Amino acid sequence: MVDNGYVFNLNSKTRTFISNQGFFDILAKAKDTLLVSSPSFKSKKIVLQEKDFLKTLFVINLEAQTTLLKEVIVKGKMDIKPAIGNSQSIVDTQFTDDAKSSPINRTMPSDGTIENGMDFVRIFKMVSKVFKKDSDEKARLNAQADFSDTVSKGLDRYFFTNTLKLKSEEISLFLDYCESDPKSKNLLKEEDEFLLIDFLITKNEEFKRITTFEK
Repeated sequence: MVDNGYVFNLNSKTRTFISNQGFFDILAKAKDTLLVSSPSFKSKKIVLQEKDFLKTLFVINLEAQTTLLKEVIVKGKMDIKPAIGNSQSIVDTQFTDDAKSSPINRTMPSDGTIENGMDFVRIFKMVSKVFKKDSDEKARLNAQADFSDTVSKGLDRYFFTNTLKLKSEEISLFLDYCESDPKSKNLLKEEDEFLLIDFLITKNEEFKRITTFEK
């Protein structure tokens, strides 16, 4: 039984919560697409048909989701014995400036960066991971790629949790929401990397409005 989840009507952009008993109510019509999401189950899309409205109780079967932990290796303690040669080598060593001796120039930083600015270089590198396939593989992916699967595997979770400010349990649902937009199918080409970023940021704003309107 599903609880602590919610159901989206992707056509009307409405949402309802699933009760502790696993029931939900939502306005819908034939050909509307429902997206069911719960932290314990894999998200599922359903296109409603006329016959579904003839049932007294419409039952949706979901597949349980298993979260696998990465292997953690703990190495034995190592004793590190530094070997110091002549003292002149220490004198000649260059050290980075500390905060007191070199105050930060917030107006014009020496390294050209902007304090607390968005790291577009890092974002670009993360997006580039999506496209590290050879030319034949790219052609195959462009023809039949699953948007949610490709983007979730290619992008660092940092992008979703820190840049888009999504909760871990919202990432899968967010990608399913993006995939429902026909434009998503045309953004898996290497030359569309920045268009993909812009698309995800725009869809995130829509997603936030939908998921918070009842709060």
